[in-house]
Amino acid sequence: MKEYFSFFIPVIFVFSGALMFFSTGCAPEKADLIMHNGVIYTVDEKMPFAGAVAITGNIITAVYENEDEIEKHIGRNTKIVDLKGSFVTPGMIDGHVHFNRAGALINDANLMTVSDREGLRKEIERVVNILEDGEWITEGLWGAYEQWAMGDAGQQRSGERDLWTPHRSMIDDITRENPVFLCRFDREVWLANKPALRTAGLLDEFVEGMEIDTDGVPTGIIYRNSPAFSTISQAIEPKSHERLMDENRAALKALSEAGIVEVHDIARPAQTERFKELDRNGELTARIWLRPDLSAGEELKEKSITMGVHPETLEECNWLRYGALKGYIDGIMGTHGALFFEPYDDQPDNYGHWRRHTSDDPDLQEGDMEKMYNLIKTGLDAGFVPNIHAIGDRGVAEMLDLYERLKNEGIDLTGFRVIHAQVIRPEDFPRFNDLNVIAEVNPYHISDDMRWMEERIGYERCKGAYAFRSLLDNGTILSFGSDWPGTSAALYHVHPRYSIYAAVTRKTIEGEPEGGWFPEERITVEEAIAAYTINNAFAAFDEDIRGSIEAGKLADFTVFDRNLLEIPHMEILDTEVVMTIVDGKVVFDELDKM
Repeated sequence: MKEYFSFFIPVIFVFSGALMFFSTGCAPEKADLIMHNGVIYTVDEKMPFAGAVAITGNIITAVYENEDEIEKHIGRNTKIVDLKGSFVTPGMIDGHVHFNRAGALINDANLMTVSDREGLRKEIERVVNILEDGEWITEGLWGAYEQWAMGDAGQQRSGERDLWTPHRSMIDDITRENPVFLCRFDREVWLANKPALRTAGLLDEFVEGMEIDTDGVPTGIIYRNSPAFSTISQAIEPKSHERLMDENRAALKALSEAGIVEVHDIARPAQTERFKELDRNGELTARIWLRPDLSAGEELKEKSITMGVHPETLEECNWLRYGALKGYIDGIMGTHGALFFEPYDDQPDNYGHWRRHTSDDPDLQEGDMEKMYNLIKTGLDAGFVPNIHAIGDRGVAEMLDLYERLKNEGIDLTGFRVIHAQVIRPEDFPRFNDLNVIAEVNPYHISDDMRWMEERIGYERCKGAYAFRSLLDNGTILSFGSDWPGTSAALYHVHPRYSIYAAVTRKTIEGEPEGGWFPEERITVEEAIAAYTINNAFAAFDEDIRGSIEAGKLADFTVFDRNLLEIPHMEILDTEVVMTIVDGKVVFDELDKM
């Protein structure tokens, strides 16, 4: 695949020239920005720790073990940042986000942890204060943590019980000017308020699928796949362009506050257009690596689009650019959809399901991998590597089989990923390294999913779940991603402290179970940081220009308020980001609060 990425060569040549400048007898260049008086963890084996860093423009121009050596780079206009003992890493790269949904959970309703009247009112009131009159409040996904509380390790569930159901009277008084149509986390039950029912013409007319109380008054409950559901769905006013842009800005703000300098986004065409607008306006504060659908390969080739180019200018770019193509093989654990060789323990007739290979396919018949093979080949011909979602042990094995077929045809699998790789058979661990395939994993899933994992697939199969130590010991490259903002059944956090904590402790956020869940699969903090930095740079074909703190690389940094390598593991969850630098620009700064 190297021929598809030749655009990096001139960039590397420029950086090499900068390094040659400093190795000659010429006077050192004066820096625009200098950081010192902190613990600078470089992720560079040659010099793991540094005392000071100099930045000129968007390039790291010098890295010194002794901070006294940095003085020669100080000029009249140099900004000097006193790190106050904080902990600096290369910029954190999130290898898996759903950006278009993230902003909606910030500026629209987020009810995933809500299962009572008080919580419902509090969240809806918050959103009403954000929106203009007349704008709809939608989805929300109430009750995702009702049967298992967030932070539960799986011991507290008290058997099956009816899920909580709200009533429109709980919110009608605070949503007089905003129609509301909210869903339960399984999307089977929805709640409409009075303005929504009125807009849809359902306030005084009974339609099948509506719930009516004993007085003949609509409760607001609407059932999915019913005439009432169709009627109210058609009445919803789409979000305005400016509202969607505001959601994007809210998501970018959250990324900068979490120290994230780049995301690998599950790209959607409409969101790509918004990214282009944000870029034109100079509003991007994180690098974006777009992953279009696997079905897009032929169309992208016709438009002369390939990996590494900007979606508007089609010029080589490392800020907003096309990345890999994303496909799917199975569903998710949260809905019993991940594909297994043996059935789920709690659903003996269910082996999971073969998911559509692309976003516009119908569900697949068992064993239908030929279409995926052809789609991957088409994408490769257009210059795109595949990154494929596979979660259950059969999903992962089938994907590795297909990659092995491609390797046997002489294809270089550099940059190929298995996304999630949540449950792996013992015999499949060595295959990742043998095939040179990256495991793109989501560590916080451990802390969240353990509440129901053993109930669903049993103790023995759980030994291969989120098995990062086994993957590393077999030579696999791990790519960390948050999967932010989560699924309909789970809420995931974008701040890297959650994933680092989960990977090194294998505990819930409440610290359970003692010793960790399958503690033999724990990894070190150093390994977790590498998976967030240099490994994700490698996964985007950027390891020569990003991912570690070295002279000549791009100036991306994340600054934490405490040393992740030294603090007790439970304290990782209390860690805050105090500064984020992207391309030499400070995009978030609360260092003065230390």
